[in-house]
Amino acid sequence: MSTTPATPGSTALAPEIAARLKRTEDGLLPAIAQQYDTGEVLMLGWMDDEALHRTLTTGRCTYWSRSRSEYWVKGDTSGHVQAVRSVALDCDGDTLLVKVDQTGAACHTGDRTCFDADVLPLS
Repeated sequence: MSTTPATPGSTALAPEIAARLKRTEDGLLPAIAQQYDTGEVLMLGWMDDEALHRTLTTGRCTYWSRSRSEYWVKGDTSGHVQAVRSVALDCDGDTLLVKVDQTGAACHTGDRTCFDADVLPLS
């Protein structure tokens, strides 16, 4: 089990992609998962170079779990798979948008999205 995310350049991520990424101090990028056909925002996860490489090459979302300090492939234990349709880097190079075909709940609470349960009131 890995205890820290991979450092830039230590993975098989294409160098031309790695060079464009602006990571946090701990080597991560936020990755927004969005349902490809409806535009529904499902969740936010974190990826390092290795997680992004795995996501791009396997067609399944791989994230870095900050709480467990390990990689996890969405759906491996729950069956709630995220099949990758596309991955885009934002204009600043510091956020990923992963369009997926979500099977089942995206949220660990069992909700369809991580944004279903706590909508804040507008003033």
